[in-house]
Amino acid sequence: MKYGTFTTGALLGGAVAAGVLVMAPIATAVTPETATISFDCGSYGSGTATLTATQDGTATTISVSTSAIKSPIAISENSVKSTLDLTKNGSGTATFTGSSNPAIPAGGDVSTGPLTGTVAAGDSLEGKSLTVVVFGITVTCNATSAQTPGPFVF
Repeated sequence: MKYGTFTTGALLGGAVAAGVLVMAPIATAVTPETATISFDCGSYGSGTATLTATQDGTATTISVSTSAIKSPIAISENSVKSTLDLTKNGSGTATFTGSSNPAIPAGGDVSTGPLTGTVAAGDSLEGKSLTVVVFGITVTCNATSAQTPGPFVF
């Protein structure tokens, strides 16, 4: 059936396409997605860390890879317990935790995550400290630089 210059199929197809657009979830984004920061881990070393953040609504994950801590022996997958504390909005604290990591070879940089936490729209988070527990040994690293290119903004 024709209505003006459009066919019923074209009208129906357009309505379906519009409905798909309306039903698609609104993507949330964190900016920047990746940042670097320097950590001092006491007798365990010091170096830079790369923080990678992803967001899905209020749920957020941050993965950490750092040259500040080298593994003296091979570490199996999912055996590193980590806590990342971030300064929240300049004065509060946001904590991200997890026990997930890839397998790490002896002498390799420690990677951990995704670490999970919750954020609100407009939150600004900047790395403050990282605590890693492996084989019962706790290593605490404190930030010695500002996060570059800047805090994560959600």
